[in-house]
Amino acid sequence: MNVVETLRFAVGGLGANKVRSGLTMLGVLIGVAAVIILLAVGNGSSQAVKNSIEKLGTNSLTVSSGGGFGGGRSTATATKPLTVDDARALADPAQAPDVESVAPEVSTSQTALYQGTSHTVSQVVGTYPAYFKASNSKVATGDYFSADDVLNSRKVAVIGSTTATDLFGTASPVGKKFVLGGTPFTVVGVLETKGGTGFQDPDDTVIAPLPTVQNAFTGFGSISQILVEAKSASATTPAQNEITTVLMSQHGIKDPTALDFRVSSQASLLSTQASTNKTFTVLLGAVAAISLLVGGIGITNIMLVTVTERTREIGIRKAIGAPKGVILGQFLAESTLLSLVGGGLGVVGGLVGSRFTIVGIKPVVIPSSVIGAFVIAVAIGLFFGSYPANRAASLRPIEALRHE
Repeated sequence: MNVVETLRFAVGGLGANKVRSGLTMLGVLIGVAAVIILLAVGNGSSQAVKNSIEKLGTNSLTVSSGGGFGGGRSTATATKPLTVDDARALADPAQAPDVESVAPEVSTSQTALYQGTSHTVSQVVGTYPAYFKASNSKVATGDYFSADDVLNSRKVAVIGSTTATDLFGTASPVGKKFVLGGTPFTVVGVLETKGGTGFQDPDDTVIAPLPTVQNAFTGFGSISQILVEAKSASATTPAQNEITTVLMSQHGIKDPTALDFRVSSQASLLSTQASTNKTFTVLLGAVAAISLLVGGIGITNIMLVTVTERTREIGIRKAIGAPKGVILGQFLAESTLLSLVGGGLGVVGGLVGSRFTIVGIKPVVIPSSVIGAFVIAVAIGLFFGSYPANRAASLRPIEALRHE
């Protein structure tokens, strides 16, 4: 029996039980599609976070309170919070010559109101004008607030594109007043859209002068963090060392292993992010692979049922001279066809499903995952179909003919 005849018999055998064959292929389809989509979600999440970090620029540094990551192992008995005085010390060119600009930050969330429209702003930032350049935040319309606005604690704000749309609709917000947490603010600028990074929208923000936000919402105590811009990408490491030296002096720390602050560069953040997302993607792939394995077990189950149902047919074929290889080839062809068709449809389903945003993440398909999932599906068909096929081929004709 040639290949064409073997395939014809296999198609006929599967067609005799269309519903059962369809459900088996559905199991393989779901497994392949799950592998493609979940790995795409993991890759998309990784790309989104990476793009978000890179948008800050290669020469940006973030100073946060607390020891540990980026700042050595903390053994301090008490953590001194960051203050505006720390930021002023870092801005001193005599102490930190490789630092271009410094922007202390406080952050909170507040409800904004405009002509009856209410919107909860996820990130209200109080800072200095240097923040915009250091964070690579550019205005699309209007302008930034100025140093004079900071000195005079003016109630002005630059808002993100999401905040602008939710509050003002299609109208231009520049020059309009809105109420934020009970305090009136005037919009002086709208930032360019940065795009979502998954669970938090960076465009849902209000940025205002630091003393204005402190006076209205957070108080004049500690600050959340300090955003520092080095003079160039090559000056990032010297600037990081200068920041550490200055803050150790400010906080009265003598032991460099007992820091109560941490300095994070974009390189360290990218490295940590890459490691975390690799683990996340592997876990997603493992979960999806279980679905594919279940589909393979389904093939074994269905093929065993098929062999049992067709025992008498097998006996007749062997009695009239059909060799073991022909019987083996037929049932292997059936199991392989199930996995081929199911895997092919799973690839289509996975590619279509990856075109939609999932839990706020835009999936990015990994080409190797598409090829790998399909190849594994076919291999599963061969592997899980080999036992039922071998069982069918090993039946003795006389016993098969007696089967009822």
